[in-house]
Formats: sequence, structure tokens, C-alpha cells
Amino acid sequence: MTSPQPSTTAEELRGAGLRVTAARAALLETVREGDHLGVEAIASGVRDRVGHISLQAVYEALHALTAAGLVRRIEPPGSPARFEGRVGDNHHHLVCRSCGVVADVDCAVGHAPCLTAAQDHGFSVDEAEVIYWGLCPDCSTASTAPTALST
Repeated sequence: MTSPQPSTTAEELRGAGLRVTAARAALLETVREGDHLGVEAIASGVRDRVGHISLQAVYEALHALTAAGLVRRIEPPGSPARFEGRVGDNHHHLVCRSCGVVADVDCAVGHAPCLTAAQDHGFSVDEAEVIYWGLCPDCSTASTAPTALST
């Protein structure tokens, strides 16, 4: 038995019902290769791949890719929107209060236990967003490092 061939970016876009353009393909690849990127970083990555693209075109493509489920948008409070290519697994995030770095974290127990709300008020829950806040290792080390005294 053979395993299915990995799909190309173009095939993924078509499979999601989206028109394939160089900009959309470059954007999807940039998001997947990045780590919780903001719009400006995504635009820069797309420009490195295909040349000029307007910020408006990046926003429109991100909206289409997010709606199609190929990209996930996260927006920790006090932070601009960020985008990631890890979709469909209901993972959560760690956010550093100092530098703003974001890291993925899997559900703590079992298969997406956070989707079972204590009171769902009749909603059909399909996603939960949990954000853990703290200090990343670099900022934690920096905050406990002794400071030099001036004379």
C-alpha cells in the first residue's frame, strides 16, 4: 500500500475552493514557514518570493486563507493579529508578557478537553482559545539577572 503524495500548495488552494495565484501560494508558504507572524512580516516574506504586493492584498489573501481553514488567526489581547499554518488541532498558545513571543502548546489532557464547556448555553462548540501568559526563558533569565551598579 502506498501513502498519499503530499499535496502542493496549489493543490491545497484549489482543494479549499480558492483561485491559485503566486501571491496566495507565497503567502501560505510564508505563514507555514514562519512562527506566529504579523501582517508586516508576512508581507515582507511574500515580497521576497514574488516581488511587490500591497498590504491590502496581503490582508485580503489572509482573510481568504483563514476563512478556508488553511491559516489560523490568533490575536492575544494587546497584540496585533498573528497568523500560523498549524490548523485543525485546537492547540493553544503561550505568550511572553515582556517580549510578546508566542509558542504553541498542545491541550494539557486528552483530545481537546477544552471543547467540553461546563455550560455551553446551547452552543455547538467547535473551537476553544486558551492563552497562557508568562515570561519566556530569555525574558525570565533577563529579569533575574543581577544589574550592574553605577558609581
